[in-house]
Amino acid sequence: MTIDNATKTELEAAAFRRLVEHLKARTDVQNIDLMNLAGFCRNCLSNWLKDAADAKGVPMTKDESREAVYGMSYATWKAKYQAEASPAQTEALKKSHPGH
Repeated sequence: MTIDNATKTELEAAAFRRLVEHLKARTDVQNIDLMNLAGFCRNCLSNWLKDAADAKGVPMTKDESREAVYGMSYATWKAKYQAEASPAQTEALKKSHPGH
């Protein structure tokens, strides 16, 4: 299969948008669970978005990148949806991601 670069970029962008919309809808999935299972979370995704903006010289703050991924301010999302991490979740994070 041969895809030109512009089409490849469009497809990748569409997949990114779909992932972000999926994560916005799945507020029941905690970031710590994403980190433990997949090695990344919404914060990672927002950091990658900001890194891409920085690389292109596009002005974007950390708060703006998080709002793009969370669909609201990070503080609002945390207040509405973030649960306290269980001891088991915290222990799993320590094992899978030392330093977090």
